Amino acid sequence: MLKTPDMLLLFCLVGAASAMYKQWIPDTNYENKTNWDKGNVPCGNDIIQFPAQRKVSVFVETTHAVQEMRMPLDGEFILTSGAGFYVVGGQDPDCGTGVTTEFKDSESLQWFNPTLWQTAATLNDLQQGNFLFSVHDESVPCHYDDVVFKALSSFRVDTSSSHSSIAVKSVSVLGNTFTSQSEFSQYLSSSSGRLQFHGSSAATVGNSGCEDPSGCDCGNSVHHQQICSTITCDSPSCKKPLRPIGHCCDVCGAIVTIHFEEGFNLQTYRERIRHLFLALPQYKSIKLGMSKVLKSQRLMGIISLGTSSEIQVVMLDGEKGIQSAALAQDIVKDAHSHGSIMGITGAEVQSASEEQSGGSAGLVVGVVFGVFLLITLIIILAVLIRKGVVQMPTLSRFKNNSDMPDLGGPLDYGFDNPMFDKPSMMPDIPSLYGTGANNSISMTQTAVHFVNPVYDENETDFNV
Repeated sequence: MLKTPDMLLLFCLVGAASAMYKQWIPDTNYENKTNWDKGNVPCGNDIIQFPAQRKVSVFVETTHAVQEMRMPLDGEFILTSGAGFYVVGGQDPDCGTGVTTEFKDSESLQWFNPTLWQTAATLNDLQQGNFLFSVHDESVPCHYDDVVFKALSSFRVDTSSSHSSIAVKSVSVLGNTFTSQSEFSQYLSSSSGRLQFHGSSAATVGNSGCEDPSGCDCGNSVHHQQICSTITCDSPSCKKPLRPIGHCCDVCGAIVTIHFEEGFNLQTYRERIRHLFLALPQYKSIKLGMSKVLKSQRLMGIISLGTSSEIQVVMLDGEKGIQSAALAQDIVKDAHSHGSIMGITGAEVQSASEEQSGGSAGLVVGVVFGVFLLITLIIILAVLIRKGVVQMPTLSRFKNNSDMPDLGGPLDYGFDNPMFDKPSMMPDIPSLYGTGANNSISMTQTAVHFVNPVYDENETDFNV
């Protein structure tokens, strides 16, 4: 039975929001020193260079002294109030001898690169840096996510993909949130929109949020290959590395699979795990990602039975995944003890540091089910045979052709036929066999020749 503190925690979390926010990390801000090839923001003695053929939208927050600035053919500065540039007369004593510094290229920054996004459950968490871990497919904005580009920044992102459009719930740019496709299309056609978004695919807004309390499939499985092409995987050091659904690399850690029914609330359960377990000192270093996934179902690993919705809980904690395995066991115990009130019907665990307890159990269930199905088919076949619906083939149908005599050898007639075999077998029928012209039947080397008096009064000949 669920304890009182657990009950209070559960009911307090029922109203938790299910929306996810995905924030773009890179920017093209002038004050960001990582955007300059020398690793520092230019000062009054420096020559600033923007490559002529590159398109760029640069956000400027303050006033900057410059010696010289070489501008691109197509670009813009977005200036906050009071920001700008001025040329220093003479040398800037705080700048050194001066160098030529170049603004870095941002053309290669791809929308489908999961390392360039941050995930949070709320806008408040996004602002405070309380980010969530996700598998690679779900690190990229899902169909029902709110996409956020930082308010005081600009950017350039390549949206190219194998599909014509990228659907999301909303997009926030420079503090403006677009939920209407007509308004967002108008922004994309503006000078800033063309400089910030480029590529063969267009981002579209207006998708509804995830309205299923048990969660929604991300929808990025169609982009899985493109997403993984941006990832370089390290070699795992554990004995039994795992590959979570939607992830590009083998990892050391643990995976808990949650089976659920109507009444399960994903966000409520996520908050429960965070409060009950991740707040404990021994689990604070663990990265935990939780989402609904579609898993292929196969009979005995061969016959496809379609897909089923499951909750995948992925836990990572360093090279060997020992703490992840311990947390996974705690989560499974909690699900077995209190799962009924949360809509959980079962839980399985896979660990990179030990045998797959849930996986081996699933294999046993699969084998038992396969044997049961085979026995059922045999019983049904026996009933159909008994009722005469299905007839078993006789042995004569399977007579081996090798039993036939060689051509040219003695012919085995099988049994005597008094009509067509030896004349001595029917001596009481006159003129049946003989050599005269009126003989009814005669035998030659190649056939039996007879006259049928019923169908041919003129004794028309038939050859068999």
